[in-house]
Amino acid sequence: MMLFQAMFSPPSSPFRHSLSRCLAFCLAVSLALASAPSFAGSRILGTGGVSAIEGAAGGGLSPWAVLASTASEREIGVTAATTRAWVDDYRLTVTGASLNIYDRIEVSVARQTLDLETLGGELGQDIYGAKVRLFGDVLYHPWGIWSVGAQHKRLVDGAIPTALGADETSGTDVYLSASKLLFSAVAGRNVLLNATLRNTDANQGGLIGFGGDQGSRSWVAEGSVGIFITPQWIIGAEYRQKPDNLSVAEEHDWQSLYSAYFFNKHLSLTGAWLDLGDIAGLPSQRGGYLSLQAAF
Repeated sequence: MMLFQAMFSPPSSPFRHSLSRCLAFCLAVSLALASAPSFAGSRILGTGGVSAIEGAAGGGLSPWAVLASTASEREIGVTAATTRAWVDDYRLTVTGASLNIYDRIEVSVARQTLDLETLGGELGQDIYGAKVRLFGDVLYHPWGIWSVGAQHKRLVDGAIPTALGADETSGTDVYLSASKLLFSAVAGRNVLLNATLRNTDANQGGLIGFGGDQGSRSWVAEGSVGIFITPQWIIGAEYRQKPDNLSVAEEHDWQSLYSAYFFNKHLSLTGAWLDLGDIAGLPSQRGGYLSLQAAF
């Protein structure tokens, strides 16, 4: 723990100023989109999920099999999102965008910045993702929709993760996801289920490097469930298993309770309560999550 604290310098203020300007811009864009015509693709509202913290379409913590936006097999859709998560000792900021090509291929990019509020300093990584729909449809196919994806992650500065024992400063996750909407499954409400199987060597999603003295690549499971209270409003929960590769920084699974509201096909807002367990020696990291997504 003392070793970890000694590695960081005080956080810089320019990032905070740029974040404030970014949030103000997003608010202005959101107000315009909320009153815009609702057409942004031929698929049903909400079938593209929201932007996960790694840029892919899904929930907040995990990618789903659905592809971003509501673009159909004859359309192209673009989404952009800004996300902020705050727990006891950390603040995570994510900005990202994704492209849906004919509801077959999704490509995405995201930048994560983790402010170490208690320890001082920050960590960051860039994530480049691709997802391919293998077969199916989330609404009507009896087996739902199945997709395979990859996320290549590269640290902005790998000095701290390497000092903590990480083997690499970049890595690639691969995953298989399946999603299915069950009509009138609970009290007449539609229920969305997702399961994801991920192969990864990322420590804390990659922010503390890849691999370590206790292991390298492993298979982990992720699951999501959501109930549509109305066609525009879904509430649910997510669970994400994590590898535990570093003896100096025990890693726990992530879980959340979330609520997402789709104003129209252009705009959605997601809020969540997070329980991320221990992160880099600091225990019981719990807090909130807010994400704003725009689709074109």
